[in-house]
Amino acid sequence: MKIYTKTGDAGASSLYSGERRPKDDAVFAALGDVDEVNSILGLAREHARSLDPGLAAQLEGIQSRLLDVGSAVATPLPSSSEHKLQRVAFSAAHTQQLEQWIDEMSSQLPPLTQFILPSGGLAAATLHVARSVCRRAERAVVPLVRCEATDAAVAVYLNRLSDYLFTAARYAALKAGEPETVWFKAPAATPGGDGASA
Repeated sequence: MKIYTKTGDAGASSLYSGERRPKDDAVFAALGDVDEVNSILGLAREHARSLDPGLAAQLEGIQSRLLDVGSAVATPLPSSSEHKLQRVAFSAAHTQQLEQWIDEMSSQLPPLTQFILPSGGLAAATLHVARSVCRRAERAVVPLVRCEATDAAVAVYLNRLSDYLFTAARYAALKAGEPETVWFKAPAATPGGDGASA
């Protein structure tokens, strides 16, 4: 089986429902963002493997769930058969699993009293990147939920996933023994100055 099919050369591609749409359709934009989260999690998982095998295993599981998210997004509710919708139905139990992991990691973390910058070592910083891309994926999926093209459970999962990734980043920094960089307020401008150095 060849990796290339040439069927998308004219700028359209097929959804799981069988429907063909332009590649810049909102559904494909959302799929691309979800795929990007998954790719970054693959990098984060590699960095996390030596820190905490349990964390790496969680990330691997989440990568599989993101493929499920993509399947649900690629199967629009109004234009898909009941059989296909049943095959890609997304369970709220996946979100509950994220919440359990968040609670477990949070119990080991110091209280957050200040804003932190993406930091804390390679695994933590990569997880922060994944978190910000996850937020973008959520923003892409929300309009699809609003127009009833995608199950709301998918957007809820992405929302909770960004919380998980923030917590996981802090947890990875803790495991690596790396400090988290704290945000600091810019000093007040000198009266009469333009803020530029001499």
